[in-house]
Amino acid sequence: MTGTTTSTLLAALWATWPAATMTQAGNFILRTSIGGGKRVSAASLSGARVAEGNVDGAEAAMRAAGRHPLFVVTPGQDTLDADLANRGYDKVDPTVFYSAPVAQLANTVTPRLSTYDIWPPLRIMVDLWAKGGVGPDRVAVMARAAGPKTAIFARDRDQPAGVGFVAAHDRVAMLHALEIAPDHRRRGLGKVLIAHAASWARSQGCTDLALAVTEANHGARCLYDQLGMTQHAGYHYRLGPDARW
Repeated sequence: MTGTTTSTLLAALWATWPAATMTQAGNFILRTSIGGGKRVSAASLSGARVAEGNVDGAEAAMRAAGRHPLFVVTPGQDTLDADLANRGYDKVDPTVFYSAPVAQLANTVTPRLSTYDIWPPLRIMVDLWAKGGVGPDRVAVMARAAGPKTAIFARDRDQPAGVGFVAAHDRVAMLHALEIAPDHRRRGLGKVLIAHAASWARSQGCTDLALAVTEANHGARCLYDQLGMTQHAGYHYRLGPDARW
């Protein structure tokens, strides 16, 4: 096990799945990326404590921009979490991190000519993502990632079967948007794609491969447990009482 921590994983998450714009409101960072998902649309606290009135200011800034208030809460931000709960914010999408050394994950033997790393992604890869709910706005997030990155593509029974995005930051490679086509599930493709992502990460000098997954995604978490990945504390969102997502 390497020295991967929740702090390093959060840094890799923000770097490899970047917002279109970021602005400061008090000690909150406001992210904007229409259609890119909560990760690139939530306000995050840039310090350990919340000064009085800062939540009000962040709320006002988001509303002025025509956005529903949305905050991300990470470990150690209990004061912020309690404040938002008292304001009627709902807790949504609790998420955990998983990580493992790339040497551990890359040991899986993959069938010849079954997986590829390709950037930019091919049209068929974009179509696979779209069928799984990862639309053009999220593909645009991938394109914004500034560091080393690639898309992982898998074929099964001579058909396009799986896709994922992986990008590197400070020796951590973060895997996003892992999608297996319904007709090809339960055939070990998730394991194969992760192994290929780990091999690519190792070629970029990374020590660990990591990902974020909602607590409710038991099927994916079972796979990560089977692969011997380590679970880390993650984050959750607080969504304003009048907001819809």
